[in-house]
Amino acid sequence: MTEFSWTDIEEIGIRLLEAHPEVDPLTVRFTDLHRWVTELEGFTGEPKDSNEKKLEAIQMAWYEEWKEEQGA
Repeated sequence: MTEFSWTDIEEIGIRLLEAHPEVDPLTVRFTDLHRWVTELEGFTGEPKDSNEKKLEAIQMAWYEEWKEEQGA
Protein backbone atom coordinates (compact mmCIF):
# COMPACT_ATOMS: atom_id res chain seq x y z
CA MET A 1 0.00 0.00 0.00
CA THR A 2 1.37 3.37 -1.01
CA GLU A 3 1.75 5.96 1.71
CA PHE A 4 0.37 9.45 1.20
CA SER A 5 -0.16 12.67 3.11
CA TRP A 6 -2.11 15.95 3.04
CA THR A 7 -0.33 17.16 -0.10
CA ASP A 8 -1.48 14.16 -2.16
CA ILE A 9 -4.84 15.74 -2.92
CA GLU A 10 -5.84 13.66 -5.94
CA GLU A 11 -4.77 10.40 -4.31
CA ILE A 12 -6.89 11.23 -1.27
CA GLY A 13 -9.85 12.05 -3.52
CA ILE A 14 -9.60 8.68 -5.24
CA ARG A 15 -9.27 6.83 -1.96
CA LEU A 16 -12.24 8.63 -0.43
CA LEU A 17 -14.33 7.66 -3.45
CA GLU A 18 -13.30 4.04 -2.96
CA ALA A 19 -14.04 4.18 0.77
CA HIS A 20 -17.35 6.08 0.51
CA PRO A 21 -18.77 5.53 -3.01
CA GLU A 22 -22.33 6.31 -1.95
CA VAL A 23 -21.54 9.71 -0.46
CA ASP A 24 -21.89 13.01 -2.32
CA PRO A 25 -18.63 14.74 -1.32
CA LEU A 26 -20.31 18.15 -1.21
CA THR A 27 -22.55 16.98 1.66
CA VAL A 28 -19.64 16.07 3.95
CA ARG A 29 -18.71 18.43 6.79
CA PHE A 30 -15.03 19.27 7.09
CA THR A 31 -14.89 17.68 10.56
CA ASP A 32 -16.04 14.37 9.07
CA LEU A 33 -13.84 14.79 6.01
CA HIS A 34 -10.80 15.34 8.23
CA ARG A 35 -11.56 12.18 10.19
CA TRP A 36 -12.19 10.11 7.06
CA VAL A 37 -8.90 11.23 5.51
CA THR A 38 -6.91 10.39 8.63
CA GLU A 39 -8.59 6.95 8.76
CA LEU A 40 -7.62 6.01 5.19
CA GLU A 41 -5.25 3.07 4.92
CA GLY A 42 -1.78 4.33 4.01
CA PHE A 43 -2.37 7.89 5.26
CA THR A 44 0.74 9.06 7.09
CA GLY A 45 0.02 12.77 7.54
CA GLU A 46 -0.24 14.43 10.91
CA PRO A 47 -3.87 15.32 11.73
CA LYS A 48 -2.78 18.76 12.95
CA ASP A 49 -1.21 19.58 9.56
CA SER A 50 -4.63 19.94 7.96
CA ASN A 51 -6.35 23.25 7.30
CA GLU A 52 -9.50 24.49 5.60
CA LYS A 53 -7.74 25.14 2.30
CA LYS A 54 -6.39 21.58 2.13
CA LEU A 55 -9.75 20.08 3.10
CA GLU A 56 -11.51 22.16 0.47
CA ALA A 57 -9.05 21.00 -2.20
CA ILE A 58 -9.52 17.38 -1.11
CA GLN A 59 -13.28 17.75 -1.19
CA MET A 60 -13.18 19.14 -4.73
CA ALA A 61 -10.79 16.41 -5.94
CA TRP A 62 -13.11 13.80 -4.43
CA TYR A 63 -16.11 15.53 -6.02
CA GLU A 64 -14.50 15.44 -9.47
CA GLU A 65 -13.84 11.71 -9.10
CA TRP A 66 -17.39 11.17 -7.80
CA LYS A 67 -18.91 13.07 -10.73
CA GLU A 68 -17.04 10.84 -13.18
CA GLU A 69 -18.37 7.75 -11.41
CA GLN A 70 -21.89 9.16 -11.60
CA GLY A 71 -21.50 9.72 -15.34
CA ALA A 72 -22.19 13.43 -14.91
